[in-house]
Amino acid sequence: MLRDVRLQENVSSVAKVGRRAAVAFVALSLVSGCGGHPKGVMTPVALAQPSNTSQVDMLVATTRQPSGDPATLFSGERSPTLSMTDVAVSIPPDSRRAPGTVQWPRKLPPNPETDFAVTRVREMASEDEARTWFRAHNKDGHVLLFVHGFNNRYEDGVFRLAQIVHDSGAQATPMLFTWPSRARVFDYNYDKESTNYSRTALEDTLRTLANAPNVKDVTILAHSMGTWLTMEALRQMGIRDGKIAPKIENVILASPDIDLDVFAKQWTDMGDERPKFTIFVSQDDRALALSRLISGDVSRLGAIDPSA
Repeated sequence: MLRDVRLQENVSSVAKVGRRAAVAFVALSLVSGCGGHPKGVMTPVALAQPSNTSQVDMLVATTRQPSGDPATLFSGERSPTLSMTDVAVSIPPDSRRAPGTVQWPRKLPPNPETDFAVTRVREMASEDEARTWFRAHNKDGHVLLFVHGFNNRYEDGVFRLAQIVHDSGAQATPMLFTWPSRARVFDYNYDKESTNYSRTALEDTLRTLANAPNVKDVTILAHSMGTWLTMEALRQMGIRDGKIAPKIENVILASPDIDLDVFAKQWTDMGDERPKFTIFVSQDDRALALSRLISGDVSRLGAIDPSA
């Protein structure tokens, strides 16, 4: 059942938007969750003028519970409603950073000249506001949707997407879908159930994008456990609609944390009209090794040997 899936050694099958972002995405596939950086970086800071920094504007959709704290915005708990937020991230000058890296502040508030820093946060009160945002930030109809992996806080997904968009130079409207991860290694099962909890919300988000007249195509980049959520949302769409929306053209899975047999079934259930898939594998990914250990020693898609 898997012979139609191509394990790409390059990204030549990915459309223009996804191809450039995928190169920047390789660095992400080697990263597993959050590190020892200060927590609570979502409080906006002011930029000095003039500034040599760059800015990435993104729309963030989440099934996380609001935290009530402007420094974090959302927690790792689950919310029955989808929240939408307009976020702007400032990135320090390229001369002060290596491509593929996120410059987390060593102390708060961050210094935009040396650190990634949030410069704007605006909650969306309605879908109409989100549509207005999309029209204002439209990049020739291309959308880049990022779904993070296991062990990530809200801010981890925000800063990582900003890095991917900036370093790839992708001319696409960036959107983050962040699901309720508690960002603790021993909460693996909670995180996995949170992806199941969020799959209908992601499916609805993808359908809304596909139905938007000013959207030409959608590229999905998903990492680790986020690939499970992505595959489940696409599977549901395929079963519900009989096909995947044609505007969803490319799906990039980095170190996918999915049982091989389950992936084969998800693939089949999508139907015959599927997006182009690119799969990045990593045989030394520690998160995938942990997943295999607690999943009955079943091989994960992201850890297979393409030569075999």
